[in-house]
Formats: sequence, C-alpha cells, structure tokens
Amino acid sequence: MLSSDRRLEIVGEACDAVEARDFLRRNAADVLTLDIEMPGMSGLEFLTRLMRARPMPVVMLSSLTSKGSDAAIQALSRGAIDCILKPSKGFDQDLSRDICDRVYQAACTNVARLQMGNPDPHDTPPGAGASPALSGISCRRSSLIVIGASTGGVSAIEAVLPRLDPIGPPVVIVQHMPGNFLQSFTERLQRQLPQNVRLAEEGVVFERGDVVLAPGIGRHTEVIQRANGWQCRFVDNDPEMLHCPSVDHLFHSAVPQARRVTAAILTGLGRDGAEGMLKLAEAGAVTFGQDEETSVVYGMPRAAFSIGAVQHQLPIHRLGDAIRLGHTGTKQSAKNLSRADNQ
Repeated sequence: MLSSDRRLEIVGEACDAVEARDFLRRNAADVLTLDIEMPGMSGLEFLTRLMRARPMPVVMLSSLTSKGSDAAIQALSRGAIDCILKPSKGFDQDLSRDICDRVYQAACTNVARLQMGNPDPHDTPPGAGASPALSGISCRRSSLIVIGASTGGVSAIEAVLPRLDPIGPPVVIVQHMPGNFLQSFTERLQRQLPQNVRLAEEGVVFERGDVVLAPGIGRHTEVIQRANGWQCRFVDNDPEMLHCPSVDHLFHSAVPQARRVTAAILTGLGRDGAEGMLKLAEAGAVTFGQDEETSVVYGMPRAAFSIGAVQHQLPIHRLGDAIRLGHTGTKQSAKNLSRADNQ
C-alpha cells in the first residue's frame, strides 16, 4: 500500500527492533512505521530508546484493543508523530489514501517540536495542591474553555492542561483519534492531573475543575448552557464532515455564549476548527492558536490564523498560562502575555 504512493519510497524493512536498530545505524530514513507488538523488544520500548539516541518521525501501528490503545497513547506521549490502527477488513481506497497521507505528513515534520511541549517535571503548575474541598462546585453561568487538536495533540494537551487552574472553568476537548484511544488518553490524563478528567456524557452538568473529552462514538459533541450550567449534547454526524467528533461542531455550538468562552486550537493536520473559531472570535470569545515553531503539524492553527480567527498565537509552553488568564474574557491580560512572548 505504501509502495503504491509516488511520494513514498520503502528503503528498508525489519522484522524486529534489533534489525531495525542495525538498519538505521547504516541507512538514512525520513520516517519509520513501527508496530507496537513485536518479538523481543516491544515497539514502545524501541521507540523510547530511539527518541533518546536518534530522534526521527515515527508512526506507530496499533491493534484496536485495550492494551494496544494504552500503548499507543504512551507512544504518542513519548514522541511518536501519529498512531494508525491496523486495518482489520482489508484495504479500500479511502483508507489507503488516509494512511499514506499520514505517513507522508509525519515524514515532513520536525520531531524535535514534540519535545518543546514536554513540561518541566520540576515546574509546579499554578494551583497544584489546591484544596480538594473546592471540587464539585457547580460552574453556573460561568466561563468555559474549548480546545481542538489532532496530529501531535497528545503531547500538546499534556503541556497545556497542567498550567490551567485545577478548580477553574470546565474544559471541553475534541482530539482526533479512535474511540478506544480516547478512552485510554482520558484515563492517562486522569492519573496525571488534579482535575476531574472524563469522557463527555450527554446532559451531565459541568463542574469547576472538569476536563471533558469528546468521545469517539460516531456523533459530534456540542456544548449548551442551561439554567443549571454548561453541559454536552451529542448530534448525528454529517457524512460530508472529515472528522467525527469535529472541532468545528464544538466551537460553533459555543457561539451563543461566546463572551464567556475561551477557545484554543492546537497542532493538527487540516483545517477543522478554523471556521468555528472565527465565529467565536467575532462573537466576543478570547481565542488562541499554537504557533508554527512548536506545532508538530501547523495545519489547523495555520488555517485559523490565516482567516483572522486567532487573536493570540503562542508557543505551546506558554498557551496554558495564557488560557488561564484569558478564560474570564480579560483580553488585556492575554494580550500582554502574547506581547511578552513575541519579544
């Protein structure tokens, strides 16, 4: 399948990690596709060693199992550019094109950018250690943070969320990845963060400190504000939409309450979220975009920035602090931080 794409040339194959290591010592390659399950050393262990010794773009291949999904999320956090599900029902034209596009896109990325988003383990996030007695406070008539991400989004989200107030406004995230991966990613974030991280459930009112991820259920996640607070609802997928859940769907749904909304668009391929962010910005929301230098794929942020939807463009290690300042609509504070970064 990869050989059929004129942009890609297969320069070598390896049946295990040792053979792959020896090949890469002698030969140059732009991108490596790496199976998570291999004889001897696992793909995850090999990836970890590779990123220390010779960082390069890696696309992981994973089976759709609980164990495979957990490993895939670990791989994306440790430096893999993307993770592709092993096809289980043969190859059709659309699937082949999607996989080739993702491998090609990975080959064109700068893998060092992934390392820019890794938080300093000695850097305590603002609000860390805050009293758990404040959890469970209803966030009525309050502000909301919405975030969209795709390729490279795992490490980007893991860089942003620790910088947010652990008892601050609820956060709703659309991250493009299969449903099992989203479940594993949610569980990983729950273990790492003081916030309450979960998959979205229809009709459940958000509380302060909630981080909610749109589930991969074949329906889009939207937000609405009722008398008792913010909550999610699910809507049927539009066959013409490239992604489900969609960042645009999430962003568009927040437009009626835009003055209470802060939106951020992170690394990713394509332009999902650009139009929705523009509508939010025009209606009074505070909007942020990840800059090109720290984006693994500067596609979604570029699309939003090019149409004027991004008010503040910042490197990933500054975005969390900026969002924390901007979530109440205090645009001046966000602008000051943006200005300082640009200098």
